[in-house]
Amino acid sequence: MVTEGEPGSLVKVIYLLVLSASWGMQFWTTFVAGFVLIRGVARHTFGLVQSKLFPFYNHLVMCFSFLNLAVYAMYHPRELLSPSESVQIALFFTSLIVSALNARWFSPSTSKVMFKMHAIEREDNLGQGIGLSANKEGYKLLQEKDPKYQALRKSFLRYHGISSLCNLVSLLCNGANLVFTALLMPTL
Repeated sequence: MVTEGEPGSLVKVIYLLVLSASWGMQFWTTFVAGFVLIRGVARHTFGLVQSKLFPFYNHLVMCFSFLNLAVYAMYHPRELLSPSESVQIALFFTSLIVSALNARWFSPSTSKVMFKMHAIEREDNLGQGIGLSANKEGYKLLQEKDPKYQALRKSFLRYHGISSLCNLVSLLCNGANLVFTALLMPTL
């Protein structure tokens, strides 16, 4: 059911609220919350907080991406898309795909590996220091003496890196769509 023409005021408001809420939540989580937490709580506490918040956050970003794509596609039939509208559809679709991958695969995998690392770290009295620089020597020694921990760390860094990249791509796609939306507004 594709709808041509101008969407009603309520649809426009819902579209803009969902898009801006998604981008704002992504911006806050990516550039503020994590940096504040890592500098203020113990490393294992930080990991626990992220493991509880990120599933909800990632699924919410995925739902918002789906809603944005659905509403936009409903009012922009494929046959009538301008080049800029095609870019917007592609950005919404990209955001949906990477946020779904993050919500369903990369983020849970990151947490799973992290908890295995935490168990090994507790055995060596690590993980209660605040900040990333706390007891760097202890972590380095643990890596050198425990090949299982070293393998887990490599796996964690891989999953965490891919998860972070997915989050950043989704954030950039939503930011670009906010720019497109703002440029198409007739007035403020």
